[in-house]
Amino acid sequence: MSLSARAAGNRSFAVGGLLTLALLATAALSLVWTPLSPYLIDVPQKLQLPSARHWFGTDSLGRDVFSMLMVGAQNSILVGVIAVSVGLLLGTALGVLAAERRGWVEEAVMRLADFTFAFPAILLAIMFTAVLGAGIVNSIIAIGIFNVPIFARVARGSAKAIWQRDFVMAARAAGRNRLGITLVHILPNILSVLSVQVTIQFANAILWEAALSYLGLGTQPPQPSWGRMLNDAQAQLFQAPWLALFPGFAIMLAVLGLNLLGDGLRDLLDPRGTRRAIAAPPARR
Repeated sequence: MSLSARAAGNRSFAVGGLLTLALLATAALSLVWTPLSPYLIDVPQKLQLPSARHWFGTDSLGRDVFSMLMVGAQNSILVGVIAVSVGLLLGTALGVLAAERRGWVEEAVMRLADFTFAFPAILLAIMFTAVLGAGIVNSIIAIGIFNVPIFARVARGSAKAIWQRDFVMAARAAGRNRLGITLVHILPNILSVLSVQVTIQFANAILWEAALSYLGLGTQPPQPSWGRMLNDAQAQLFQAPWLALFPGFAIMLAVLGLNLLGDGLRDLLDPRGTRRAIAAPPARR
């Protein structure tokens, strides 16, 4: 069965892909168009119910909630892309190095990863905020640093398994150096595992960015943020519950889509799943 056919039949991949595409499309559209300006304060129109003019209502300052959600998607994607990229590049390099060198190099990398795990992303952000001040840049740095040991562990475990494969041993016997083997044989064979981890960490980055913004450590006013929208909604939770409902659903759908996409990718890229699909008998008519 071809990969495209398996992808079309994988519900997790299909649903996750659609939700993720919707998130990306919303952020891209908000760069050129929103129903109203998300920065426009119109106090006489505050706490309006959803209507034809304000699709998701207005907040306590009269700003259009739907427009704020659209622009808030930009920040979530920005933090996710940069923070996950930092973790992917640095973590993969460290993990592959640990698997290649073994010995004290591997031990040092793993102990450094264990040390970093002792400081969760939110705690790292609080530390950076105390020194450098609150802001989206410090959130990206904190989340990116926390992602490094995660990717390092995944890359190390996958790379160590590949180093034991027959084709790698044949390459070593042929005189190819370790760097060449890593670039030609190791990295291409762990890309599928890393791709799945990227979707998972992207979802986590969105959650962490929302949490940091909720605490006032992430995206700062007047830039819209899903987490800060939840924080602002606390005071009007019973008077205007939609102020918490809509950003909460946005976070939930974004994280759900990325997690489903990761599950679907894991199923599609798992060679054991491929063998099962090929070996499965055809359905009787």
